[in-house]
Amino acid sequence: MARKSLIQRQKKRQKLEQKYHSIRRSSKKEISKVLSLSEKWQIHGKLQSPPRNSAPTRLHQRCFSTGRPRANYRDFGLSGHILREMVHACLLPGATRSSW
Repeated sequence: MARKSLIQRQKKRQKLEQKYHSIRRSSKKEISKVLSLSEKWQIHGKLQSPPRNSAPTRLHQRCFSTGRPRANYRDFGLSGHILREMVHACLLPGATRSSW
């Protein structure tokens, strides 16, 4: 189980990312339309003004049940070892077991 503080920090980042998403998208569209380099630098400065935690690259996929940040399968939203346990317990329909 992940520490609760890390999970709360991740939720805060998700809220910030949603809040500043439209600002980032509009600034990136402006950069692609503008031809002069000086105007591009000004718009780039606007892109750097939102908080760092609002950047989408700072988000991690976390396991739905344990909160583990690594080895996640996006289709299921689970980490690898939890996914394997659920498949062996026949809790995921359509998934086949494999043992090696």
